Amino acid sequence: MINTNTSILLTDLYMLTMLEAFYMQGMDGIATYEFFVRGLPQNRGFLVAAGLEQALQYLEGARFTEEELDWIRRSGRFSAAFADHLAEWRFTGDIDAMPEGTVCFANEPLMRVTAPISQSQFVETRLINLLHFQTMVASKATRCVLAADGKLLVDFGFRRAHGAEAGLLAARSSYLAGFHGTATVLAGKLFDIPLYGTMAHAYVQAHDNEATAFESFARAQPSNVVLLIDTYDTEQGAKTVVEVAPRLQGDGIAIKAVRLDSGDLATQAAKVRKILDDGGLQSTAILCSGDLDEYSIRDLLQRGAPIDGFGVGTRMDTSADAPYLECVYKLVEYSGHSRRKRSQGKASWPGRKEVFRQYGDDRCMQADVITVEGDTQAGEPLIEPVMRSGRRLQPVEPLAQARERVARQRNLLPVHLRTLGSHPPYSVRISPALEELIRRTDERL
Repeated sequence: MINTNTSILLTDLYMLTMLEAFYMQGMDGIATYEFFVRGLPQNRGFLVAAGLEQALQYLEGARFTEEELDWIRRSGRFSAAFADHLAEWRFTGDIDAMPEGTVCFANEPLMRVTAPISQSQFVETRLINLLHFQTMVASKATRCVLAADGKLLVDFGFRRAHGAEAGLLAARSSYLAGFHGTATVLAGKLFDIPLYGTMAHAYVQAHDNEATAFESFARAQPSNVVLLIDTYDTEQGAKTVVEVAPRLQGDGIAIKAVRLDSGDLATQAAKVRKILDDGGLQSTAILCSGDLDEYSIRDLLQRGAPIDGFGVGTRMDTSADAPYLECVYKLVEYSGHSRRKRSQGKASWPGRKEVFRQYGDDRCMQADVITVEGDTQAGEPLIEPVMRSGRRLQPVEPLAQARERVARQRNLLPVHLRTLGSHPPYSVRISPALEELIRRTDERL
């Protein structure tokens, strides 16, 4: 049975039709493609590169299975000889990329793929699919981290994610960006992300009263007592927490936190905080959820809401205000010659490129320079070799290491990019060497 998560047929039809045309022409020169984002979404000052690990896993394992080859033969679209040829297809090329967690900007290559064109062209669809989604979510999540200013952040979005893979990769991307954990159990197992969980309204409703629900849940989960208190009346729910707390404390069970999921969260949190404090539960935290994003987190904290943490779901896992990036994968060199697209409004830049990052006297990011590979510019080069001849150059990078990279780079953002809303764009310049290559390429073409 075809594995719908890993099948090499997770691609566009024209990848196969072009592959057969290349095969029939005997055309398989070395081609270089670059993945980049043409422009930033509105109110986005930066992006965070993510998804490299899944992209490398895909390239390492990409194969046509016998079942897939049989379907290709039976489809009537392709020759038997071409299907037989695909049985030997492997990725044997080179990958250069920005490490996961690198802050990046429009038109900067996040990944460069160099391989025979039958390989580098064919992998386009799945690479875009993997890099686009995680970069989009990691960028959104980083904005939530900046808005939360150190408060607990947990990914609650799996149930509203666009499919199982999206939910898992959103949990990974948000943790990479600085979230403290996720509610998605499999993400905890696969990526070693801390798991957080509370209870559902249905659990409270299934009991005859809140006190029984709270106490029974606490005794079932004595080391993680987080109670949802807004099923009926939030203030009364908080009072019920105060009522059951002494009985639980007598058995060594502490109420870790309460969660609010509806209503005016700032007002409700203030009232709940007073009830808890007056009842001797000063150490019990208040967590909030319910269609939150960076804007609502910022607004709640600006109102002085006594909220200790946020469960962020739908709006982050779908990047609701910017649900896609204008990302592309373009041919920049073939058979030793630079290439570029000149379509109106969609022109691309030729040649293999490098990005150099420059810093100001305050040690914050000041400007990036995009240039041709081999041209030296002032600053820090951002693109690194990660795969040669289809093999990784380094072991798998721990997610925690990439997460630390995001944290460092977040602190190096210019001050105006750490706030939400419109702001002057970050400076990304084109080097004279790249300008000259553009001129020469256009003359030749």
